[in-house]
Amino acid sequence: MGGKLLESGEWVYSLSADALLDDVFASLRLKRNLERGKVSPDDVAGVVIGRVAKADPETVELAVKVAAEAVPAWSAVPLHVRLDTFAERLHARLADHAQDVVDILVAEGNPLPLAQWQVSGMLEVFDPESVAFYRTQMLREFERRERRLQVRRQADGVVCLNPPQNAPLASAFMGVAAIMAGNALVVRAPRSGPLGVMYVLQDIVAPVLDELGAPPGVLGAVCGDPAPMLNAWLDNPLVDDIVYFGSSENGVAFEQRCVGAGKKPILELAGNDVVTVWKDADTELAAEALIEGFYGSGQLCMVPNQVLVHPEAAPGLLEHLAREIATVRPGRPSDPGVLLTPVLRNEKFFTCLDDALAKGARLLHGGHAMQMDGTRHPHGIFLEPTVLLVEGLAGAREIDAVAHETFFPLLPVIVAEPASDDDLLEQFIAFVESNEYGLRNSLWAEDPAVVRRFTARIRGGGLLKVNDSHIGFLACLPTHGGTGLTGGVFGEANYFMLRTSHIQGVSVSTGSRPRDAVFGAWKALDTRGR
Repeated sequence: MGGKLLESGEWVYSLSADALLDDVFASLRLKRNLERGKVSPDDVAGVVIGRVAKADPETVELAVKVAAEAVPAWSAVPLHVRLDTFAERLHARLADHAQDVVDILVAEGNPLPLAQWQVSGMLEVFDPESVAFYRTQMLREFERRERRLQVRRQADGVVCLNPPQNAPLASAFMGVAAIMAGNALVVRAPRSGPLGVMYVLQDIVAPVLDELGAPPGVLGAVCGDPAPMLNAWLDNPLVDDIVYFGSSENGVAFEQRCVGAGKKPILELAGNDVVTVWKDADTELAAEALIEGFYGSGQLCMVPNQVLVHPEAAPGLLEHLAREIATVRPGRPSDPGVLLTPVLRNEKFFTCLDDALAKGARLLHGGHAMQMDGTRHPHGIFLEPTVLLVEGLAGAREIDAVAHETFFPLLPVIVAEPASDDDLLEQFIAFVESNEYGLRNSLWAEDPAVVRRFTARIRGGGLLKVNDSHIGFLACLPTHGGTGLTGGVFGEANYFMLRTSHIQGVSVSTGSRPRDAVFGAWKALDTRGR
């Protein structure tokens, strides 16, 4: 905070993921005792991978104060420095430290492929092509007679970011794009995974800001509990924007509190993504993309949550899907072949599964808890990748696993009733658009007419992909953001730099007469003989 490392009387400890897998309840108890001072970290060498100071209320308030003090000077720095130079150096530094970031993510419990996926997304956000696109959005200039006209985006001010528990490091790093708009950023490092957040901000972002001579308050990171810190941000008149990750239910309520407090809410909430598979799709590749729904045991907002399938494509898709599922397994996060993560509370999974079966769905694969070696066990902390078959669109949305985000490795495959292709395409479009959420949607189809019609008609969501990985990151395209219950009333594709700034028009004249300017367009008509 303010360019300095601060200690406090309390610490938040991070334990190794291996210790958690060996004995989850003993590890949680140890973490609690360490943070209460009942156990010394010296007594559990090899189990503790790091610790972060927990901020007291005064420190939380001070972080906002120094951020507000930094905004005037930082926002006045030329755009090419804040945008081009900062992004170029940040991208290079992240590339140099990419393996370190992956190692920390794995140590905190992320499977190795998911850690590499997150770093890939972080690199794309600050890729030169992405930065070139941001530049077109941040400033446009025009010459009109004796005036230089600008349409530009100006920083909102102090942006506070509350990252999610499931991907705090990557979310905090992507939020750094708000700094390029001229904002100062304050990040809450969550107690469940503070080490990675602190590492990327302290060891990757802060040195680049120092190189550019940025005021020290431009970046701050404080660890603490979410509710007290969010309340402090809401009550603080110096805070302008709050970026909130969480459930849709909590996020929509928080949005109302933000508006009431005069803050701009930027919400990143639940996703319930639909993948549509048309009759001419490459079902082998589509199945490969659908397996992404089981990454991290489905505990990622942007993974496939349901599949809508043309009846002619269903047999081939289900065959390939069954083959792909056999490759998805649990294990230790450092194992390159592991994609599943522990699900410590699985009661909702079985409630959701029972609901689907009671409403006519059929269980095709999975449906059980299991141990780390893949053995089925009622008390296992992993869940089998589970596929449900839902026959027919009618009533599909009545199934909870279809209507809402599940956050489990549970994938409903909805096979439409036979009908003409024109009717089916209309039904598919209507079904996708009826989704209350709006993060990502995907289509697998070869017919150009189907692709054109689908992409022209799908208005919901922050990202639409055709014949591609559902979760893969791409330069220029948004990594997050969406409509409906995903982004709240103001939801849209989330480019953090754009969402944390506002449009301003500027005119600089070299010597016009005010009286002439008042009637400028009208006088122009007269000169054409009106």
